[in-house]
Amino acid sequence: MTVQAILAIAVFVIAYVFIATERIPRVAAALGGAAIMLVVGATSADEAFFAEETGIDWNVIFLLFGMMIIVGVLRQTGLFEYLAIWAAKRAGAKPYRVMVMLVLITAVASAALDNVTTVLLVAPVTLLICERLGTNPVPYLLAEVMASNIGGAATLIGDPPNIIIASRADLSFNDFLINMAPIVVVLLAVFVVMCRFLFRHAFVYHADRAERLMALHEREAITNSRLLRRSLGVLALVLAGFTLHSALHVEPSVVAMLGAGLLVAVSGLTSSKYLADVEWETLVFFAGLFIMVGSLVNVGVIGQLGEIATDAVGDNYLAAAIGLLFGSAVLSGLVDNIPYVATMAPLVGGLVAGSGGSPQGVALWWALALGADLGGNATAVGASANVVVTGIAARNGHPISFWTFTKYGIVVTAVTVTLCLPYLWLRYY
Repeated sequence: MTVQAILAIAVFVIAYVFIATERIPRVAAALGGAAIMLVVGATSADEAFFAEETGIDWNVIFLLFGMMIIVGVLRQTGLFEYLAIWAAKRAGAKPYRVMVMLVLITAVASAALDNVTTVLLVAPVTLLICERLGTNPVPYLLAEVMASNIGGAATLIGDPPNIIIASRADLSFNDFLINMAPIVVVLLAVFVVMCRFLFRHAFVYHADRAERLMALHEREAITNSRLLRRSLGVLALVLAGFTLHSALHVEPSVVAMLGAGLLVAVSGLTSSKYLADVEWETLVFFAGLFIMVGSLVNVGVIGQLGEIATDAVGDNYLAAAIGLLFGSAVLSGLVDNIPYVATMAPLVGGLVAGSGGSPQGVALWWALALGADLGGNATAVGASANVVVTGIAARNGHPISFWTFTKYGIVVTAVTVTLCLPYLWLRYY
């Protein structure tokens, strides 16, 4: 191992400790770590800002930026207030029922759209519902983001790592639906039951608040129906673009930015209004995190770990699947699952090619996808959606600490990943 590799590991570990302990702001830790990676030569400006595999993933950054602008315009219409009242009334204003409804909506929407877009749309609704019910929104936000990572695993477009895997393995939307959706449905059902116990202290029923909420008329919340119609029209086009991006050969980030630009043009709003919901700290944190993880890729650390694992399993594909499932879950909890999957995909591709494309070999892709997608629930930095939700929560006065997220995330990850093992074994081996 080179000196640069050792320095890169040291910088990453120290920065991660600062992020986990929150001794300094996470943005400062991520940017500081990224800067030191550049200083010690673990990466360069070209590799950090322009390299596809070792630099900032601008597709993720601009996907988030575009959707944040769209959400900012939608907020001006009263749509979120409408949805908050509607959802709470359908659940009878009972806290657990409200959580179940939000979890199911989030999971299904994450499969149809993607988990980052979904949490950007659902989080503001959740904050409003909890404000109306007089309950702490943190458990609801945690449940939603974990549901988004579970639901997003079901489809090709649901979670960014799936897009990477599909591109590398030449897998179709239907391939993901057939192989991933069945176990995701089971995991979602289990997660709904887990929520009843994990977040039981949050289910405090205030009869007076519930009664007042049930008396509200959701349609009165709409403040600008003309802008709402235009916004929903643009949002429909954006969602169609996401669904058809593989056929259109247009990246989701481009679709989001085109949608944001069109909506800004037709809304007539001032920039101060539609930019108010942009989570600038979240975007900068992502940039720093991508550079740090990309540095580990650049100096060969992550690749060496993958090769060691590959050599260890040989042609025992069941052992390889188990190793990928649990190893990916652990590593995706420590680093963002997008750069992790980008690094592991070539290694898995080699294993699958070595199997001659047999079902047992192809199943390694599903093991990688399940481990990475579900492992993203383990910590606050494990998945893009997690970072977005914690950023939104902090901006609205409800900060979610690294350890608060991890306390629940590790339990959910352990249960869901373990349930995937018999599924892989029974179906493919």
